[in-house]
This record gives sequence, structure tokens and C-alpha cells, in this order.
Amino acid sequence: MPFVPKWTLPTGLNVSIECKRVSGLEPATVDWAFDLTKTNMQTMYEQTLQPLHVPSCTLTSLLSSPSYEVQLESKVRRKGLGKFLIQILQLMANSTQMKKVMLTVFKHNHGAYQFFREALQFEIDDSSPSMSGCCGEDCSYEILSRRTKFGDSHHSHAGGHCGGCCH
Repeated sequence: MPFVPKWTLPTGLNVSIECKRVSGLEPATVDWAFDLTKTNMQTMYEQTLQPLHVPSCTLTSLLSSPSYEVQLESKVRRKGLGKFLIQILQLMANSTQMKKVMLTVFKHNHGAYQFFREALQFEIDDSSPSMSGCCGEDCSYEILSRRTKFGDSHHSHAGGHCGGCCH
């Protein structure tokens, strides 16, 4: 049996984390994950009238990088687990020499937006519609990112124009 690390978060929540491929999960677990995502996200998607626009360089980066979906059941929210999981992702990104951790958050999801911006110090990414000039302020979401120790902090899209690297 493989070793599964266990932690007790400062809030007293006991957690253990395993990384598994979807192909190695029981069908009931896959169904639970889809249902959880639907429960958490369906209303958010219904409140917006526009599809997500993913710039081509971001899409290329996403396709060549690991991608994780972090969804929490309501009973474990506000207990430090979300922050803990994002910190683990940041450590994984550093250990694999990735340049940044990126995420998409709806602007009208004020709790999540504030959590990522303030508690976890994510910034609006240059590829976000509000920065790239794609949809401007009319866009219902932002792409946020947090650089790793390997991220180049000097790349900027001054004035929202990126010379084509993100379109």
C-alpha cells in the first residue's frame, strides 16, 4: 500500500492527499468529482453571458503544462484547505521549473477573487482579457497568476498590447 501523507491544518482540519489519474479512479469517484464541479460552478457560468476566451499562447501553455481543477465541498471551505492545496501547486510548479501558476476566476465570485488576490497574492495576468484588450472591462472573468521562482518578472504587455504573443 502506498504511503499517503497526512496533515492537520491550523484550523484543526485533518487531510490526506493522493494524486491519481482519472483512469485509476472508481466510477463513483469520477461521478462525485463531476457533480461537485457542477454544484460549485453551474450558477457562476449561468450568471455570465459570454464564453471564456483563452488566448492562443495561454492555451498552448495550458496544453503543455499540468492542469488541475481545485473544487471544495462547502463543509471544508474556510478551513485552510484551499490555501493549502494552492500552496502545494505552487511548490509543484517550483519543483518542475514552471514559470507561474495560473487560474481563471469570475469577477462576480467576490469571495474567490478576494481569496486569490489578497490571501494568496495572485495578480491579474498579462493574458487576462482586461489586460490584453480582448474584452476589456466587459469580460466576466480574470486570469490570475502567481510567478514561481523561475518566472520572468520583467515580461510586460505595456498598455495591454503584447505584440501578438497572447493572441
